[in-house]
Amino acid sequence: MCIRDRYSWMINIPLENLAIAFIPVLIVLVIVWRWNIGIKSSLYAIFRMIIQLLLIGYVLTYIFETNSNYIVIAVLSIMLLSASWISLRTTSLPRRILLVNAINAIVIGAVTVLKLMTQAVLTINPWYDPSYLIPLAGMIFANCMNGISLAAERLESELNQGKSFKEAKVIALKTSLIPITNMLLAVGLVSLPGMMTGQILSGVSPMIAVRYQIMVMCMFFGSTGISVAVFLQSVRGQFINKEIS
Repeated sequence: MCIRDRYSWMINIPLENLAIAFIPVLIVLVIVWRWNIGIKSSLYAIFRMIIQLLLIGYVLTYIFETNSNYIVIAVLSIMLLSASWISLRTTSLPRRILLVNAINAIVIGAVTVLKLMTQAVLTINPWYDPSYLIPLAGMIFANCMNGISLAAERLESELNQGKSFKEAKVIALKTSLIPITNMLLAVGLVSLPGMMTGQILSGVSPMIAVRYQIMVMCMFFGSTGISVAVFLQSVRGQFINKEIS
């Protein structure tokens, strides 16, 4: 039976109940196996997801309890570097050539917007409060990562088709904004975003949850657009040199 944790309004999920959530996963695995798609990659992804989430659960518990600004900065730095590295996997250029560009783009777009939201909108105190800063940073870095990844792939594709860098850059920016634009159009109609849903489930007033979600959507759109624009502006030399060579 599900019980409510005495520290919150969230329902505490027993492990035996959590196991039920894997029933649809098993159904898909059977389909993948029967269709001979490659079940090993799916099993690896599921296993890795479980391990990663368990580890991050323990790590976040430690971070929240220590409440150290140095640890928070270290975690954010690792998240930033990881997002920058992963964002470049869609291009044929060596990642090391574009890594600094990706880091600068995410710092300018994501870190600046994150600071604006946490200090001017939420006014959190202390500024490094990990219960706010780390979850928001995770969301904003992930969106910038996806935006840069889409932009890099489309930029290279358009250049390979003979487009000028200026034309390719515009198309790449437009492509990178498609997911977040669709999200803006669908929110509240097609889906309730994760942050809003989580707050409502934890007993927060829907109107307060809506305010938080509006902030998050503005954060996503602004940080993604700025990061991608900065990235595209800064990689002209690398991609032009690739075309010449």
